[in-house]
Amino acid sequence: MKVCVLLSGGMDSVTALWDGRASHEVAGALSFDYGSKHAARELACAAAQCAALGIPHRVIALPFINETFASHLLQSGGDIPDGHYAEPSMQQTVVPFRNGIMLAIAAGYAESTGAQGLVIAAHSGDHAIYPDCRPAFMKAMAEAIKQGTYAHLEIIAPFLNCTKADILRRGMELGVDYSRTYSCYKGGEKHCGRCGTCVERREAFLLAGVVDPTGYEWEEALPVGPGEDQRLKAKG
Repeated sequence: MKVCVLLSGGMDSVTALWDGRASHEVAGALSFDYGSKHAARELACAAAQCAALGIPHRVIALPFINETFASHLLQSGGDIPDGHYAEPSMQQTVVPFRNGIMLAIAAGYAESTGAQGLVIAAHSGDHAIYPDCRPAFMKAMAEAIKQGTYAHLEIIAPFLNCTKADILRRGMELGVDYSRTYSCYKGGEKHCGRCGTCVERREAFLLAGVVDPTGYEWEEALPVGPGEDQRLKAKG
């Protein structure tokens, strides 16, 4: 199948790019610059991954999101909270209906390239705080895109029921270089190690038993998330 991949430049979407390349013909990768605090570093990784694989890469600017939406993830928002990814405080980083907007635009792009599918890297760890990453949303959006395109485009979410550690293991099988991915919501030159997405990244490497190539400003014991045991309270 000919597919397009939604590519942020983070661990999950980069793995989805490599996974899509292994299973399908990738017509192109699509990134969005919507004004997040970490956009510049993340998009640079997306571009580098596509260049390495010889995959066409497009970046679409969506400045209205930063200008009009409320989210601490955006440059117009407040400070990024520290703590575990599943904590209620991380809801402050939700960009309202982000995946709905991006999938709608990507559907138009994919159909224009002659693709039959759209690959998105939503995973089970996102379900706690992101309603537009949950299976019910993906099912409804998939049906809308199928019915709204001549190509009857299919949404392909290979990691929807996977953990981030599962995704990492798949990426290692594919040969993904995770040093060329970026996760930190604060957008610094070095990953902070304390924000929710840094914590999730560090956890994934620990749980997968893979050496983490990422440099962090803070590498002390990880916070324990809701319902977790103490297994990750070791230096990352």
